[in-house]
Amino acid sequence: MKTLEGQSILVTGGSGSFGNAFVRKVLALSPKRVIVYSRGEQLQETMSQTISDHRVRYFIGDVRDRERLEIAMHGVDVVVHAAAMKIVHIAEYNPYECIQTNITGAENICRAAIASGVTRVVGLSTDKAVNPLNLYGATKLAAEKIFVAANNMAAGRCDFSVCRYGNVLGSRGSVVPFFRSIIADGKGVFPITDPRMTRFWMTLDQAVELVISSLGMMHGREIFIPKLPSVRIVDLAKAMEPSYALDIVGIRPGEKLHEVLLTEDEARLSMEAYDRYIVNGGPSNVVDQFRYSSDNNKILTVDEIRKYL
Repeated sequence: MKTLEGQSILVTGGSGSFGNAFVRKVLALSPKRVIVYSRGEQLQETMSQTISDHRVRYFIGDVRDRERLEIAMHGVDVVVHAAAMKIVHIAEYNPYECIQTNITGAENICRAAIASGVTRVVGLSTDKAVNPLNLYGATKLAAEKIFVAANNMAAGRCDFSVCRYGNVLGSRGSVVPFFRSIIADGKGVFPITDPRMTRFWMTLDQAVELVISSLGMMHGREIFIPKLPSVRIVDLAKAMEPSYALDIVGIRPGEKLHEVLLTEDEARLSMEAYDRYIVNGGPSNVVDQFRYSSDNNKILTVDEIRKYL
């Protein structure tokens, strides 16, 4: 297992929900320094007031700017690429901006890492990258391909892998903060796109642990996929406020009824470990025609969802 002790680590999108949790967790692993790279100056200012460790550096920059990335990666050993444009309907309305950040940004990360002598890079991906229906998913699929292929360019000097997972409980832009704002306003009604809808479910701590453990075991090319439970969105609404009515508003453009983390075709290239599936991880031991989807999975009950919340 590779360690992060004594390593210089850079996290893009580092002032977001994942970045905050990742930095707090990784500081306990004795790194040399942790660089928060993001374009949100106000978010960085707020973060610096709560995380004031002398090993943490705050660096304003955009993943679209390769030259700035190379400056930020000087002397860096490990990069975690969390920056992305990820709100589905905003990406649909602003496709070129999404492509610039999620695809060109991914290529910039890879080229800058190789040029700067970084040794390990993990990119964060999403279940929406699997058989994508929306632009956000399509750009993250492209980013996954870029990361896997970057191992060819690096020729052993730097390893690139991907962590692909589902919805993160309580992250910015997710449904839980949205439902909480509705409860706070006392509106009495939750808008639900479709009563059949299911989603994979994980906590922010689980997302961070997945990335840290993947950094420890990676050799390059792997796509790490955690084993997660699923939730029905209607059950989530009941868990948060059972007295509220449900208003069925219909699926928005780019949305799916159910999400998939591993298709039958990828399963043939995957190995199953005790807590995850690993695409390109070695000889396949996954059963034929296996499909890892949110509707064909362990579904949390309302009481179990409340425990997560």
